[in-house]
This record gives sequence, C-alpha cells and structure tokens, in this order.
Amino acid sequence: MKFFLVFVFSILSLLTVAQTPNFDVKNIKLPAEVSYYDHQFSGLYIYKNDLFFMSESRLQDAAPAVLYSIALADIDQQLKDTSYALPYKKYPIYNAALLRNSMKQQGDDYEGFEAMVIINGMVYLTVETATPSNNCYLFEGILTDTAVILNHQFLQPLPKPMAKNGSHIYNAGYEALAFVREQLLPIFEYNSFDAPLSMNSISLYNPAPDQLTTYHFANKLPFRLTDITAINKKQWVGINYFYKGGGEDAVYRVPTNDVANDTLIRKNNQYESYCRLVTISLTKKNVFVWKPLWELPTKYMSYNWEGIAAYKKGYFLINDKYTAARPYSSVLLFLQPKYDN
Repeated sequence: MKFFLVFVFSILSLLTVAQTPNFDVKNIKLPAEVSYYDHQFSGLYIYKNDLFFMSESRLQDAAPAVLYSIALADIDQQLKDTSYALPYKKYPIYNAALLRNSMKQQGDDYEGFEAMVIINGMVYLTVETATPSNNCYLFEGILTDTAVILNHQFLQPLPKPMAKNGSHIYNAGYEALAFVREQLLPIFEYNSFDAPLSMNSISLYNPAPDQLTTYHFANKLPFRLTDITAINKKQWVGINYFYKGGGEDAVYRVPTNDVANDTLIRKNNQYESYCRLVTISLTKKNVFVWKPLWELPTKYMSYNWEGIAAYKKGYFLINDKYTAARPYSSVLLFLQPKYDN
C-alpha cells in the first residue's frame, strides 16, 4: 500500500511539472526603424499571417500615428537563422488628429494608443487620456494594404473606473482589448480596487446597439494588466507588470500585509520591478478569474512589457522602450515552449 501511494504521488508530481509551462526566450532582431524607442509600442496582434505592432503615437514624443507588420514566416525564418534581416510594412494611421480634437472638446486629453485588435479588416484601438480626464476612448478604422483610415465620426467614450474616494487611478487606462462573443472587451489596467467588486474594471462594448456593460474580476488582480492575448474563446494570457517607482506610481503597490504579492515586488525592503504572465478565464457566471502562469527571467523583469500575442503555443512580447539599461529600444521576444523544440 505504501509503495502504491508513493507511486500515485510520483505520477501526480510529474503531471504537475508537465503542466507548468517553460520557455526558451528568443530575442528577435527587429529592423532599426521598427525598434526605434520612441514608437513606445503598446500592443501586438496577429492578423492573418502577420504580426502587427502598435505605436503609442505619443504627442509628447512627436511620434507619428502608425502600425508596423512583419510576416510570421519571416519571423520563423529568423528564429532558424539569426542573420536573416526581417522585412516589414508600415501603415500610417489617418484621421487621428481629428479624433484627438473631438476628445479635447469633450474635456479629455489624448495621451496615446494603448491596445489593439484587428477583426475582418477593421482595426480597433483604445486611447489613454491624462489622469484628470473622465474617459478613455475607443477608435475604429479600416485596414487597407497601405494604411489605417480611422472613422472620424466614431468616438466611443470608455469611462474610467474610480477609486473608492472618487479619484482617478494615476496613469491608468484600457491597456488591453479582446474580442469575445462578437463583442469588444476593453480591459482597464488597474484591477485591485479597495472598493466593491462592481467597481472593478472589465467593460464590454457592443458596437450595435451602442451600450457599455461593466463586469468584474472575481479575485483582485494586483499591479497592472498591460495587454492580453486570446488562447481560446473563454481564456486569455495577460502581462501582469509592476514598476518599482514611487510617487504617484505607488498606487500599484500592494499592502504589506498582502504577503503573497508583496513578497513578489520587495526584496530586502526595497521595491523591484516584477513581471509575470497570468491566465484570465471567463466563467459561466460571466465573471473573470485569474491565475499565475509564468514569471519572466530576472534579466527581463525591468523591461516595461506592454504587448503580447500568442503563437504556436508560445508568446511574442514587446516592451514600450524602457529596458534595464540605456540606450533604450523596443525589444521583441518570443517565448518558445521547450517541449516543442
């Protein structure tokens, strides 16, 4: 009997290990124009056979509104031959200035693009606004062979969830965007409110009819959620990132009595940047639950990861521009499952 129990526990242990993902981290060499740091990429999305990159297009950096794309076949080639130079396409985004002016007239100040999905040739972009603004926004555009043409008559406000005291969360917007049940799902980056769960911040936008419905996480998600990617119709993988900075960024810290999460971001009583992947699942009761999936290697913890796209049971990751050391640049990683090698 004792031998049988040992055998059962051994099998269970092996199954547990087998279910824990492990990746080889591949650094993909981007063309110089694409890796230029002031694009500050904030979104990745796979459409048809291409990986699309979304620049934040920040006014502060005089960054043009633009998407880039690289064929997945070319990325696969570079993964086999690191000397292979990646060709790319550039898509200017038109009509952004008209929409920024419309936002201004409504009292909200544009800061940059934050998330992207592409569906049946239509591009949807979430727009972050300055902290005092009441709303973020959703833009809609057509993807052509050479450009993205925004609909200058489509400007959907996305109200910002607020803290219990009625204030806006510092530097927080809808940093993730999904497509589920024929609807768009803008996801707010801060989901650890000290408030009733109804104030947590998954919002469901239905283009027709025009309405906004709010959902919540069943369990608080600490730190920031900076992007997600679908792995099936009811499950996503997201980037859960913590920046070590203080000041107003301290809102993303957890209470010190939250030992499990505080331990992740503090070493020797000093805050350190931290990043992991999490799974986010939609339950039958239309609430969302999350679980840790995989921690990034220590050398990549200080990169500000803002874009993710699932590919071949692995994941592409891109940072905006912030790295552990200067000179800054946009870095594209592929997390390649080890069991697929």
